[in-house]
Amino acid sequence: MEALLDVEQLRASDAWAIEERGIPGLELMERAAEGLATVVGDVAPRGRVVVVCGGGNNGGDGYAVARLLREIGREVDVAWTSDPEKLKGDARANWERLGGAGVARFDAAVLRGAAVVVDAILGTGFSGTPREDVAGAIEAINDAGVPVVACDVPSGVDASSGAVEGAAVRAVATATFHAAMPGLWIAPGKGHAGEVHVVDIGIPSDDPEYPIEPHTWLIDRDILKSYVRRGAESTKFASGHVLVAGGSRGLTGAPCLSSLAAMRAGAGYVTACVPDSLNDIFEIKLTEVMSVPLPDDGGSGAHTEAGVDGVLEKAERGGALVLGPGLGRSDGAFAFARRLAREAQVALVLDADGLNAHAGDLEALAARKAPTILTPHAGELARLLDTDSAAVGAHRLHHAREAARRSGAILVLKGDDTIVAEPEGRVAISRGGAPALATAGTGDVLSGILGAFLARGMAPFEAAAAAVFVHVEAGRAAARALGGPDGVIASDVVEELARTLE
Repeated sequence: MEALLDVEQLRASDAWAIEERGIPGLELMERAAEGLATVVGDVAPRGRVVVVCGGGNNGGDGYAVARLLREIGREVDVAWTSDPEKLKGDARANWERLGGAGVARFDAAVLRGAAVVVDAILGTGFSGTPREDVAGAIEAINDAGVPVVACDVPSGVDASSGAVEGAAVRAVATATFHAAMPGLWIAPGKGHAGEVHVVDIGIPSDDPEYPIEPHTWLIDRDILKSYVRRGAESTKFASGHVLVAGGSRGLTGAPCLSSLAAMRAGAGYVTACVPDSLNDIFEIKLTEVMSVPLPDDGGSGAHTEAGVDGVLEKAERGGALVLGPGLGRSDGAFAFARRLAREAQVALVLDADGLNAHAGDLEALAARKAPTILTPHAGELARLLDTDSAAVGAHRLHHAREAARRSGAILVLKGDDTIVAEPEGRVAISRGGAPALATAGTGDVLSGILGAFLARGMAPFEAAAAAVFVHVEAGRAAARALGGPDGVIASDVVEELARTLE
């Protein structure tokens, strides 16, 4: 997986390169400007360029790229939001190299007729709300209708977390240096970054003495290297046993999707633990999956606590338990989910109403001995943390980490930027790009994939990251097969899982 570095790690990386490896800071800035100029040329091969510069090194990068673009014959205007006379060090050197021609205080009029704008206002060290004059410049840039290339990070976006507290530039592309940052891949920051280009500025991260140990990663296909494929000696039991506990009247589809996804993701044996009064429905719907009828309330077809022992008995053969799809929110179903989560000795994937059963009691899950993975969307996570979904949406990384810490579980916060966070601090982030998954039932598919990977023996964090990757790739494949994302349904995603794993 590709390493992502937060702001403190990037600063430490720069300092090491300068102080320990003797690479001049001005040389690093020049390489950054060269890469930024290339991205600008790709976005707008011709036409006038406007570079808007702030203070600090981000502004220094802006002055450097303006000079390089002029040297190759581009028409460039430079506008500043922070007095360049106050610049220091390498940033001041690049302002002085540029010279004063075509450099003025920012005025929105400079944007008229531009082919592209370079945003070099606020750098990686920014967090919070931009000051009023900077916010005005950002809003003018966004309103200009001109493509924007951001330098390092779109101004107004927190580079470490993706949080946006006020005005923030909306770029079509971001050129970032040495390594990408989490805020470029986590919403809402992700929505401001456009296409992310990582520019190599010559910091030797493959040096054995490189001091940075990444703890945040961008998920890619490499994560599937830990997926053990079936061999000639495999049996259905050796391929992993998944139990899916859920279902209620009107919600029989969810456990079916989870069960089928587990089968397509490689589980050798799947058992659906379902309410007795609905068992005939599951017998008809599920051909390759065993069903176990459990005591229910006799009315709404909902689970009751009396069914817990039946699931625990089946779990004695090991594997993984997916708890919650289609469970419903009756008192009996919630009691069933809480006791089963507490007593099951196998790896647990808690989803849907299995999560809602633990709202306000997240810490109870920390007592579990076996691995636990929670798969909420923003609304479910808000209920677990007793906050609101808007707060979760604004600070997704913070809330994912908090829930992982409090529950002692791996937290999979679903979204285009699905975040996998473990209590010890490691984080993996999905590249996203699968709008086909924005339909009912795809969350149940994800929980089934994850159950299969756990049952096959994958380590929990790797299993979660791999399940997220396969889920996205299957969603993209389903959209290609059907000519677009809008007609995709969850069962189409299930049908693509085996090919995605090839």
